[in-house]
Amino acid sequence: MSDNNVPLTQRVADRFDRLVPDGATCLIAVSGGPDSLALLDLLHLGAARHQRPLVVGHVDHGISPDSAAVAERVTAVAAQRSLRVVVRQLHLGADTTETRARTARRAALREMATAVGATVIVLGHHADDQAETVLLRLLGGSGPAGLAGMAPRHGRWIRPLLQHSRAELAAHLAARGLVAWDDPANMDPRHLRSWLRTEVLPTLRHRVPDLTTRVNTAAKHAARDRTAWGLIPAALAGLGYERDNRGISVAATMLRGYRSPLRHAVLAAIGREMGVLLGARRVSAVEALLGSKSGSGVIDLAAGIQAELAFGRLTFFCIGERSIGERVISPDGPARWGGVEFLAVRGMAGAVVRDGWSTAVIPGSYVVRGWRTGDRVRPLDGAGSRAVSVLLREARVPPARRKNWPVVVTGDDATIVWVPGICRSDAAVPAERTEAWLVECTVT
Repeated sequence: MSDNNVPLTQRVADRFDRLVPDGATCLIAVSGGPDSLALLDLLHLGAARHQRPLVVGHVDHGISPDSAAVAERVTAVAAQRSLRVVVRQLHLGADTTETRARTARRAALREMATAVGATVIVLGHHADDQAETVLLRLLGGSGPAGLAGMAPRHGRWIRPLLQHSRAELAAHLAARGLVAWDDPANMDPRHLRSWLRTEVLPTLRHRVPDLTTRVNTAAKHAARDRTAWGLIPAALAGLGYERDNRGISVAATMLRGYRSPLRHAVLAAIGREMGVLLGARRVSAVEALLGSKSGSGVIDLAAGIQAELAFGRLTFFCIGERSIGERVISPDGPARWGGVEFLAVRGMAGAVVRDGWSTAVIPGSYVVRGWRTGDRVRPLDGAGSRAVSVLLREARVPPARRKNWPVVVTGDDATIVWVPGICRSDAAVPAERTEAWLVECTVT
């Protein structure tokens, strides 16, 4: 049976199943427009097949005079399907730019996902959106990696409709009797994407009817090459590529020795893995850092991302938040602290090891905080106590990265139980095959 003979609901559910981890709670970003409304309906119809918990998230930008009515409509559609819905109001105003609205929307969706315990945010971008994105990037002078377009999965962001056209989704809505809201901004030629969609693409399609297919085929070729380049840093002998829970580091001397095209390609690949685009300006900043006469230094690359030269290595890492106090760790829900999240679940303890980003503790009271001058820990299977500052230095954690390193302490007497990724202490260690809290620390 050809793919076209398989019902759209089944195709979307199967692709969604491949993209999303088992059991992951998913926040569906629903604007109220036709694409996101179709996404909501298709995922709900396919829930028995993909078996992922769904929550509807709507961002009311406060740009259109119809925004309150649209929010009510999205809430009603979710309620008709017995789905939980969360709405975030932004009050941006009618003069808000596309870029500012998109940035605010993404931030609001991340906050809503955290609030409902969703590890996945589902977006309604489809094949026509992909073609528009590739052409816009081409007009903007993007390099080959940018011409790969939007990825089906990028971190917590999932796009299960990229193989389906706007016309397919519209036909689904019509067959289901669903009426969507049409945002007037989508037809306003003052916006570059709207101009491309309403004025440029119709002219191109008059001469090249299968334009979307051709552009997206080119995007797939670019995506394949981008994937290949993403594998290069870990494959290069001598580069000393290392990745842990909060960043990536490579040997600075070896990187300096590469010819500039290869060096720049490696830097771009690492940047993509860290979620930051390293264009010409940022690459130049990293080059200057690599050439530092002092052999050390730190620079800001993007919001929440820094690069540091120390101990002969170039490290890219997430800096998280500053001075954020303490968070309670328990199986009742994830604890976000800075740029990391602690997830505890009840289970049976295995062998507890000294290093790593996961551990087991005796059920009790625990909090996570930043390490402090004077903090000491009694290492598991060690003798005496060690200063946390010394352990971080011995682990060759760059100085700037140490500033906001988490430690887990007992809630009653503040005994350090765990320095994630560095050292497990001999406190609160459960016996094997006994009830315990299994705790994992991950970057969010």
